[in-house]
Amino acid sequence: MTTDARTTPNPEPDSGSRTDPSTEPALDTHRPPDPTAPADPHPAEASDRALLPTATPARTRAAVRELLRPHRRLAAAGFGLMVIATAVGLLTQPLLGRIVDVVTEQRPADALTWPVVALAAVGVVQGVTTALGMSLVSRLGETALARLRELFVERALSLPLERLEKAGSGDLNSRVTRDVSRVAEAVRTALPELARSALSIVLTLGALALLDWRFLLAALLAVPVQAHTARWYVRNAVPLYAKERIATGAQQQQLLDSIGGARTVRAYRQQGVHARRVDERSRAAVELTMRGVRLVLRFYSRLHIAEYVGLAAVLVTGFLLVRSGSASVGTATAAALYFLSLFGPVNTALVLLDDAQSATAGLARLVGVVDETPPAVRDAVDEDLAPTAGDPSVTLTGVVHAYVPGRPVLHGVDLEVRPKERVALVGTTGAGKTTLAKLVAGVHRPQEGRVEVGGVEPDESAGTVGLVTQEVHVFAGPLADDLRLARPDASDEELREALAEVDALGWAEALPEGLDTVVGDGGHQLTPDRAQQLALARLLLADPPVVVLDEATAEAGSSGARLLDEAAERALRGRTALVVAHRLSQAAAADRVVVLSDGRVVESGTHEELLTAEGPYAALWLAWSDSRSPGDHHH
Repeated sequence: MTTDARTTPNPEPDSGSRTDPSTEPALDTHRPPDPTAPADPHPAEASDRALLPTATPARTRAAVRELLRPHRRLAAAGFGLMVIATAVGLLTQPLLGRIVDVVTEQRPADALTWPVVALAAVGVVQGVTTALGMSLVSRLGETALARLRELFVERALSLPLERLEKAGSGDLNSRVTRDVSRVAEAVRTALPELARSALSIVLTLGALALLDWRFLLAALLAVPVQAHTARWYVRNAVPLYAKERIATGAQQQQLLDSIGGARTVRAYRQQGVHARRVDERSRAAVELTMRGVRLVLRFYSRLHIAEYVGLAAVLVTGFLLVRSGSASVGTATAAALYFLSLFGPVNTALVLLDDAQSATAGLARLVGVVDETPPAVRDAVDEDLAPTAGDPSVTLTGVVHAYVPGRPVLHGVDLEVRPKERVALVGTTGAGKTTLAKLVAGVHRPQEGRVEVGGVEPDESAGTVGLVTQEVHVFAGPLADDLRLARPDASDEELREALAEVDALGWAEALPEGLDTVVGDGGHQLTPDRAQQLALARLLLADPPVVVLDEATAEAGSSGARLLDEAAERALRGRTALVVAHRLSQAAAADRVVVLSDGRVVESGTHEELLTAEGPYAALWLAWSDSRSPGDHHH
């Protein structure tokens, strides 16, 4: 179980971006990067390699069939009505041809009555059946899309945090916003129109054959040009749109990295580097977009050739048949009108083909996430991997971990946290504190060595370890619902007890509607220290035996520090705890202090023992104490 876990795109472990350098000079001092270190020559490619998967065309088609299978009756009814509407509409051209024959043969005016009445009837029937058919097809598409959205959100929420960190939140964000929008737009507009256009094309060609098979042959002269153009477009458009999606995801990721970490970027004086990266990825996205525009222009220019070839062939065929007496002027007129009526559905289908290819690329990215965590794997429970009963210990043996191959963050770390022991991790920026905490929480798996909680490897979804970080998300909705995320069956009284335990009940009940007050986006905004109290209350409700606090009280200023420290103290009572200490007052209150430096444990002992040893911890304590005002010293 991970509570308020922080997901950081393209992680730079212990980057120091969470701490203002002016407030923590001893523990989190910003240091500029080594100017001699080689820059990544292909930053965009490095990001692309970590992106979430994209489904193959075959898998995408299979996923669509799976979504539509439960709605076969709806599909049959919708497309059946579309066939009826299209077939009825095809009576228009012969009726107009009949009117032409009446006029050219100088028949009595009464002969025009029934063709005109029939035309009116055709218009009414076609309009009604088209509206019903389109609505049913649209309902089919919306239903399937809603199910796809549900699957996407379900799988996205179940993805391991390590996988999301490697991919970056920009990639997932572009899928859940832009790709979903593209697919939704295609379902609402392209799918019904494409279905109607396809039916019109097929049935119109059949109608031409009924008039005279030679009209059909003449019309089919345009097909080779159109088919070649369509194949050429699909062959070039599919990979181009896929690349454009990836480039857009990389662009959004870079913007999130640069803007979200603006304080760190300024502290490292990396504004120019990040501006260049944003420019490079934006240029890559724009270039791919312009390639798509040029592709579409060439596509339409080829289609016009097909139209001219087909229409000329039908007109010449009609002229020859009328001259030989094989067809009437009205029949030739109907044939020409049939071919002209093909312009609309053919152009519509090919125009929508552009939208369909764009939506297909987005759909493949959504299906890729849906397939990333199969339900059978996610829901499987291996009884052999269940943690031992009682109060579990935490053991790290020879742990080595690296985010970038060849650049380990942790080097052979050995550490044991006894049941119900509280251990504080301290060290300067880049020491590996956050990485070690995430390994214990099950967010990451060590590359070498072993991490055990209660004798088994930790799993972020197992509920054994609770992780509270500095960045807390307050979900939009009633405060009570936000708390019940940790325990859905909790009563109102249990919610109040948890809030009281972290000294938050007073302000919670003072809200306009008490626990029913809407908080988060669009509601009552909580201050950072109150949000942290909310996270600690959720921790109490979840009641994990092991807790990891990763600078969970760092956001509080000096006025709220004591309050949050006391709330954390009560939340950790009776639990095995690992605390990444932002203030050394937290370390002083722990049962044991572990000092990390460059990914290695360099000291371990009680607060008093390490002060007496006059080693790295004593130096950190002296620097931290000197930076505190007299009122800030709690210990």
